[in-house]
Amino acid sequence: MTKLEKIGADLKRARAKQAVWTQRVKELESRYREEENSVIHTMVHAANLTPEQLAKVIALAGQGMVGVYPAETAEATDNKEQEEAENAY
Repeated sequence: MTKLEKIGADLKRARAKQAVWTQRVKELESRYREEENSVIHTMVHAANLTPEQLAKVIALAGQGMVGVYPAETAEATDNKEQEEAENAY
């Protein structure tokens, strides 16, 4: 067997392994996506959100507003803290 034939045989084996691994990656990506969707589905049902509420949460998340208090709530909290501080003296 010549050096060229040996390299050609190695290349053929490597291509066969590549096809197997490419298929494996596709299968794992699919399984991962399915499990991820299952987790999301479970979270949505646990929160008992309507489709409209879920859409609003997603829109707020896209704006970086998830977990942020509305301005009125923040002002009320600031006022309450200020009143507590004044009453402490």
